[in-house]
Amino acid sequence: MFAATAAFAGEWTGYISETKCGAKHNDGSAASVSCVTGCIKGGAKPVLVVDGKVVGIANTAKVTADLYGKKVTVTGDLAGESLTIATIAAAK
Repeated sequence: MFAATAAFAGEWTGYISETKCGAKHNDGSAASVSCVTGCIKGGAKPVLVVDGKVVGIANTAKVTADLYGKKVTVTGDLAGESLTIATIAAAK
């Protein structure tokens, strides 16, 4: 029997939040940026929130501090609930 997890390459636009607050930060407000920044500095991991769904990020080093709490466009591969980022930039 053969079993595999399919990877889905694509592009997503959402908000960078973190594992502690999850989908709570999906508006790019100054309060969200502040909270996400503080939580990540405190040890939480960055996540991507797309349409209210929290997606884990496999290579969190790609998410730089200037993107914390902000709207971003990401390309990469989604396997299950984990996104491997190829590119990430502030959304226009």
